[in-house]
Amino acid sequence: MAIVAGVDSSTQSCKIVVCDADTGEILDEAHTPHPDGTEVPAESWWRALCSAGDGLLDRVDAVAVAGQQHGLVTLDAEGHPVRDALLWNDIRSAAAAEDLVAELGGPQMWADAVGSVPLAAFTVAKLRWLADHEPENADRTHRVLLPHDYLTWRLRDGPADPTIEPTTDRGDASGTGYWSPAGHYRKDLLAHAFRGRTPELPRVAAPAEAVGRTPTGALVAAGTGDNAGAALGLGIADGDVVISLGTSGTVYTRSDTPSADPTAAIAGFADATGAFLPLVCTLNAARVLDATAALLGVDLAELETLARQAPPGADGLVLLPYLAGERTPNLPQATGSLHGLRPETLRPSHIARAAVEGMLCNMADALEHLRATGVEIRRILLIGGAARSTLVAELAAQLIGVAVTVPEPNEYVALGAARQAAWALGGTARPPNWPAHTIAEYRAPSDGGAIGLRIRAEYERARQALYRR
Repeated sequence: MAIVAGVDSSTQSCKIVVCDADTGEILDEAHTPHPDGTEVPAESWWRALCSAGDGLLDRVDAVAVAGQQHGLVTLDAEGHPVRDALLWNDIRSAAAAEDLVAELGGPQMWADAVGSVPLAAFTVAKLRWLADHEPENADRTHRVLLPHDYLTWRLRDGPADPTIEPTTDRGDASGTGYWSPAGHYRKDLLAHAFRGRTPELPRVAAPAEAVGRTPTGALVAAGTGDNAGAALGLGIADGDVVISLGTSGTVYTRSDTPSADPTAAIAGFADATGAFLPLVCTLNAARVLDATAALLGVDLAELETLARQAPPGADGLVLLPYLAGERTPNLPQATGSLHGLRPETLRPSHIARAAVEGMLCNMADALEHLRATGVEIRRILLIGGAARSTLVAELAAQLIGVAVTVPEPNEYVALGAARQAAWALGGTARPPNWPAHTIAEYRAPSDGGAIGLRIRAEYERARQALYRR
């Protein structure tokens, strides 16, 4: 029996699953936390991977890494990090993103060139920030990698062997702002953003390519970005739309053609199979429930119990969930706010209900951006930590007006990386057919979505009162 491992190097932690390469059965798993913050040492990711993988990775036949997208890892000529890595959720590059869009012909030019319009999260904006605020570090930058690129290179023992060329894949490269959906880097955009500097970039490997081996002989697959990893782990097909409710939120689907949205709402990502993954990202999802539970002094199960005690719409209490600023809508400096406070709504139950509804209204708005492109929705797959709440799943179907399927809780990013490793190991034309399991399905509301539409209308009025976006 061949055994493979998938690594999910996320913002919060490193998670590893070990699977049977033929069936996808999970044989073992482990995780190690990452340090908090929006800039962290890249070495801390490697230490976490080594800790979580201790005793696991030395017995696998192949391994792949799926990592948080957009993060900026800068290496000097000797392969040492120049500075701590800037994570995707570091918003100091918001002004740099706006400048880049204005300098090079506006949003449509960027959408046509790289499939996406730069926002604060994108690597290209972080490079401009580095060039303008830390020029000495910019001058020392010999090579630019993404988090998954760095860990894949480390797995291949890159620092010890200068002949080992770093690699990436099209899924992760598509989140940089300087890779074209046509399949090549736009080094002119890179140089413009980095004030004329042209650091080396990793080679873009094919989806099922084996890029090397670990020192113990395990095959190393190309790896990918976290969203492409989750899509591969779920095995999504045409008509599937995924709503992922982690700390942040994403809404994405599979497409045979690249997208080019000049509004910047839809990121024109590639996936890990050779197709595309148009995606809408929010900075706030499960973090909203975590913060509200902490405010009320309850755990998440008690938060759900409280929320069920309030009526739909919380008697007009609306939470705008922009606790960490927001990416969609593009409001990096925004803050969260409560609207409709009255004596009868200033209650724990109503605040709990407003938190759940506010988070989901934000995700429903994100879904509308995909719908506007003509995406035909066959089913909604709801994943992530917050999807484990029955109330969240019920309200998602109510607010979206489409049936919602909740797959079995799993580490789908890591599972997708493991499936990619099995694909590279097997050398087949398509990824192995690992079965997916569903635990619940929630039907669309029988009232035609009237209650959901009313809740979303209240949310929209509150949003428009503060932000015209």
